[in-house]
Amino acid sequence: MKDALKNFSAVPEGPFSATGEIAGYPVRPGLFLLNGANVVPGGVSFTIHSVSAASCELCLFRRGEEEPFAVLPFPEHFRIGNTFSMIVFGLDIHEFEYAYRMDGPWDPARGLLFDPTKYLLDPYARAVTGQSVWGSSRHPGQAYHARVVEDVFDWGDFSDPHLRFQDMIIYETHVRGFTRHPSSGVSCPGTFEGLLEKLPYLLELGVNAVELMPVFEFDEVADGRTVDGKQLLNYWGYNTVCFFAPNTSYTAAVEYNREGTQLKKLIRTLNEHGIEVILDVVVNHTAEGDHRGPFFSFKGLDNNIYYMLTPDGSYYNFSGVGNTLNCNHPMVRQFILDCLRYWVVEYRVDGFRFDLASILGRDSDGSPLAEPPLLESLAFDPILGRVKLIAEAWDAGGLYQVGSFPSWNRWAEWNGKYRDDLRRFLKGDEGMAWAAVERICGSLDLYPPDKRQNASVNFLTCHDGFTLYDLYAYNQKHNEANGWNNTDGANDNNSWNCGAEGETDDPAVLSLRERMAKNAFTVLLCSRGTPMFLAGDEFGNTQMGNNNPYCQDNEISWMDWSRLESHQQLFCFVKELIAFRKAHPVVRGKTAPAGCGWPDVSLHNGVPWNKEIDGCTRQIGVLFAGRNQEDTQDDLVLLAINAHWEAHWQQLPELPAGMKWRLVLDTAQPDSFHPQRPFDGSGLQLEGRSAAVFTAEKV
Repeated sequence: MKDALKNFSAVPEGPFSATGEIAGYPVRPGLFLLNGANVVPGGVSFTIHSVSAASCELCLFRRGEEEPFAVLPFPEHFRIGNTFSMIVFGLDIHEFEYAYRMDGPWDPARGLLFDPTKYLLDPYARAVTGQSVWGSSRHPGQAYHARVVEDVFDWGDFSDPHLRFQDMIIYETHVRGFTRHPSSGVSCPGTFEGLLEKLPYLLELGVNAVELMPVFEFDEVADGRTVDGKQLLNYWGYNTVCFFAPNTSYTAAVEYNREGTQLKKLIRTLNEHGIEVILDVVVNHTAEGDHRGPFFSFKGLDNNIYYMLTPDGSYYNFSGVGNTLNCNHPMVRQFILDCLRYWVVEYRVDGFRFDLASILGRDSDGSPLAEPPLLESLAFDPILGRVKLIAEAWDAGGLYQVGSFPSWNRWAEWNGKYRDDLRRFLKGDEGMAWAAVERICGSLDLYPPDKRQNASVNFLTCHDGFTLYDLYAYNQKHNEANGWNNTDGANDNNSWNCGAEGETDDPAVLSLRERMAKNAFTVLLCSRGTPMFLAGDEFGNTQMGNNNPYCQDNEISWMDWSRLESHQQLFCFVKELIAFRKAHPVVRGKTAPAGCGWPDVSLHNGVPWNKEIDGCTRQIGVLFAGRNQEDTQDDLVLLAINAHWEAHWQQLPELPAGMKWRLVLDTAQPDSFHPQRPFDGSGLQLEGRSAAVFTAEKV
């Protein structure tokens, strides 16, 4: 006891003086309005709540030990309403871990699962112990513990970029997979530090927003399996263990009681260089799963409140992984709001992408709500007032809300229809030309500008599905390594292998694949809306045909940086295309009217001013016109695409006097951004499966 009380002399007088003693520790009622564990002068305030619990115990552990060295029951007068709060004095925060035990009714039919023998992780924990070594196994039944975190990070004169949605170019990546491959050349592979080492690369590429796949603490070994001698892990991280704690296995060094420091450094440094950071958050389910899953937090607090339950106490499964958070219950809604506010205030993140966001709009019985309270709260919260809110507007229960997600003009959406329509058009499917025009012009059929501003996040690839290279290298998914007999992953990929399945030495096939990738990037970066692409697509990264590598912590998922050299031409093309988009605001969104009197958007399908699709079923021409505010010069950009396998002529509209057309890029040529073939300014023969971009300039 003497060692445990070595800081007893530090117990202060005054407002934080002890009023009693429990298990040899000076204590007093805690800070009821501050959830979690918070350092106060001389002690730590522990606060947790439960509606149905009869009693609560605080359990203290020495670092790395599984049995507590002290158990402190909360006295009844340390409880207000449904909240337990206690300040414990004399603790050395660097030497202990903590968890809770709750007692109460056990009635599974009513969803009540209180078990006083279970150690429960604090939902508001700022750090989770035992997670700092990637892939290290926790033995069955081992409890999660939490640590107290000291916030000592100095943000200095921090100021984030506050980019407009239409000016963003989002780069989606996995923290570990971005640099884990030996070819990455970084000193701290697979970590926040490793990602930061690649900052010069990100700046050269030109992206200005990085969307990080889950960085909340998750348990990568929870569903571990062995297939063909390889250990499979929950690599992606869509199984949250704790919503307030960063994933400590992504740090380059253990950060005892300083957890989050390296992530904060990463965010601050990226922001200082004009790159915003968006977190992919999973607030639709947890790693506790269904009745077969582990029991470590919400199940033992208020299982019937935090999870959607059927009338017989079973778990609704709109997430596809066992359970579904009851997001629109007032307590759960407040918890999610507290979580996101915390990440904005303490980590200064610039936005959130919400996994399976349609779940956030479901009622406790699973029915969709017209005006979900949670989504409204997030839309109007003052702390979240300037962060980006991006919804994956569907869920595993079949609710698909692309174009109809409740927004209050604050929510953007991953535009799944953009992906599907453009994939089909670009590979040459009949009858997709008009849908392609709609998507390129900003999907005004889905997001009328008077109702939905900046709502469309355009993408052709993301972590879930084929990489861009694989999109044009495989007709079918090849997920055998996942161990599910190739039954997992999407079947509707709208892909095309260009004549050979998988890897090939055929130069004609390889050339066509690169052209198809260039076409895809040209369309994506010349479309109105916010473009997003998967890290590595810019240099032909492959997953060997696996379109669902959620469990592959190996070369299937890791970015192979050696392909940057072998696909240097594609990388340079994407880099120049990003710079082109930044230089032409008329592509990104509506600007001041052009002086020539041309409309903001016009169609030139094959010939000037042709809005008809008949006869041009695989060929379109889209012209964006506006005025550059900096020099009052007209900014005219014409995107022409021929998705047919035969060549077609693209006639250009006649320009006002004093201007001429310039051919900016032609994907039919190897050096696409520096076209060598003659161009007389009146039109261009578009080769089969190619795209071209023209701008107008003064004579």
